[in-house]
Amino acid sequence: MTGIITLPLVSLRVSSSESSELSTQLMFGERVEVFEVGERWLHVRNLTDNCIGWADSKMVQILSPEEEKRLSNSPFFCIPVPFLVCDKPVSHQKMYLPGGSFFPSYNYGRCIIDDEIYQINMSSNHPKPKSLSQEITNNTLQYLNAPYLWGGKSILGIDCSGLVQVVFAMSGIQLPRDAAHQVEVGRVIDFLFEAQPGDLVFFENPEREIVHVGILLNTRQIIHASGCVKIDPIDSQGIVSTKTGDYTHTLRVIKRVI
Repeated sequence: MTGIITLPLVSLRVSSSESSELSTQLMFGERVEVFEVGERWLHVRNLTDNCIGWADSKMVQILSPEEEKRLSNSPFFCIPVPFLVCDKPVSHQKMYLPGGSFFPSYNYGRCIIDDEIYQINMSSNHPKPKSLSQEITNNTLQYLNAPYLWGGKSILGIDCSGLVQVVFAMSGIQLPRDAAHQVEVGRVIDFLFEAQPGDLVFFENPEREIVHVGILLNTRQIIHASGCVKIDPIDSQGIVSTKTGDYTHTLRVIKRVI
């Protein structure tokens, strides 16, 4: 059984309880495989990044086999701005969709899911970035000052690996959800002075576990989610606090995925 998200965001929790820890968020247009159907909760796997957890059954729209086949074989569009107004012309309603949302069977700003029409307007006068690297850093800068939220993936609350996953998705690059898995993607850059804007930088704890990730703006600055999405100085040892001058995160490895 397969479902799809037709709301802006749906919480995916560690267990089947409202008080359970937020694992991540499911975004509009993402499809899930349903493992187990409970009285209120569904145990699901996000088909985009394989994250597994529990979602409120009222927030997941179950697809018929025919609709699932149609959507899985169609191209999709990923919203490249932090949020966008989406019209539902049949019901004359609107909703706000977060950046990184998927529009399956996208055609001229419109997608259809189970006979419901969803319409967006992507007209823009902004010049197209000269490179994918610039596009990714521009996308990331749109999230400046977004508050930190463990498991979050929107401009109203986002964590470090969620920020990386969303802004790369905006440019058509699908990455794993967690920093510990994102670090397995791409090729190693040996030295910070060899890095480029858009490269990922991973940080470790005293046990040498990957616990944080950010995106380089240049060889001296990183943008990352820690308290909020912000820009901090970085050197070959790690991230430097602008308030105290102390190191807040210890650099482990730099990876290039573009």
